[in-house]
Parts: sequence; structure tokens; C-alpha cells
Amino acid sequence: MSRTPSHTVGPFFGYALPFPGGGDLAPPGHPAAVTVHGRVLDGAGAPVPDALLELWGPDEHGELPSTPGSLRRDAVTGGFLGRHAADFTGWGRVPTDAEGRWSARTLRPGARPGHAPYLSVCVFARGLTHHLFTRLYFPEDSVAHADDPLLAALPAERRRTLIATAGAHDTYRLDIRLQGEEETVFLEFR
Repeated sequence: MSRTPSHTVGPFFGYALPFPGGGDLAPPGHPAAVTVHGRVLDGAGAPVPDALLELWGPDEHGELPSTPGSLRRDAVTGGFLGRHAADFTGWGRVPTDAEGRWSARTLRPGARPGHAPYLSVCVFARGLTHHLFTRLYFPEDSVAHADDPLLAALPAERRRTLIATAGAHDTYRLDIRLQGEEETVFLEFR
């Protein structure tokens, strides 16, 4: 039996879904901008070169953006004009490279009532029959982690798969492991 697009979510999406500037969620030069990055790895620890990640998050005040749309098109040609450089929409889409690396520039989210600040992440990759949902939490918010309902419900060794590592120059790294040892915690929505 041969595979069809209905059997897996990838790598078919890599052709049309990535777009120029998809990882530029924060307006250029915004003082609260941070870079989040990492790798997507399979169960054997090998990079997944054809994954696609979507990221969503509130602004630095914890407010969910209400700016409509992230893409602008030329009304005459239909070509891509890029993001509106002054607005934060809270959404972006980035592919992984040949080494499974991904990167996005966004605003470090502010806290929402009852939750530690986090970014929502959706992973599309070869071999998956459904996309996967996870979160990226920031290490500086460790006090708020104790009160976050999701993190509080997880054992410590599983919780750390959701907490990024801080790097230099406002960067945060979170590797996403699709299965196996150190598998990332994935969420199920019904």
C-alpha cells in the first residue's frame, strides 16, 4: 500500500506553507524581542529536516494580539509583501533546516492569569498522522511555574522538556524530541 497525504502530515506541507519572514513575529528593533530556537529530533536523536513549527503567544503584557493577519499580499500581483513591520500578531511559522534547526524572533510573553508565561508550539513532521501541540516556558519564571496548572501536574523530569534554556543576547533554546528518551511533553485537546 502506498502512502498518501491523508496518512501523514508531512513532508507535503513544506512546499507551500513556509513563507518569507515566517519567524519574524516581533517588529524589528522591538525592545522586548527575544529569539527562540532549537532542534526537532526523532526517537533516535536524529534531526528532522522537514518539520514545520507554528508558534503563538501573547505580547509582553500578557495580552493576546488582535491584529488581523500576519501576511500582506500585493493587490495587483498577489505576491508576498511581508509582515507589517509595526504590528505584533503573536503568530509565526518556521520550517526546520537540514539539521532539524528552527528559529523565531518574538516577544517574550507576559503572564496570563493563572499561568506562567509560555508560547504555544504546534509541530508538523513526517510520520505524524496528526500535528502535535506543546509549550515553551521560560526559565526566569520558575516561581510562576509552581502555580501553572500544566507544569504543576507533571513530574519534574517531564516538566523540564517544556522549559527552554536561556542563552546569550536574549535567546532561549528548546529542543523538541518527538519520541524516545527525553520525549517532549505533548498536549491533547479534545
